[in-house]
Amino acid sequence: MSTVDLSSADWRKSSRSDSEGGACVEVAGVAVGVAVRDSKDPEGPKLAFGGGAFGALMSDIRAGRYDK
Repeated sequence: MSTVDLSSADWRKSSRSDSEGGACVEVAGVAVGVAVRDSKDPEGPKLAFGGGAFGALMSDIRAGRYDK
């Protein structure tokens, strides 16, 4: 596993996140692809995806594959 430097990442809140502090996801373009974090815990864990893997994740989310 490699480490991705996110110290200068330009985080953007998802347009799908609500304005009341719940379900907030932020993304940042990074050298390897896309990084994702929870905006309520910006110092907490972050995930980094290669561009293809992030695209596949987004397709799965749109298809409802992770819905409860």
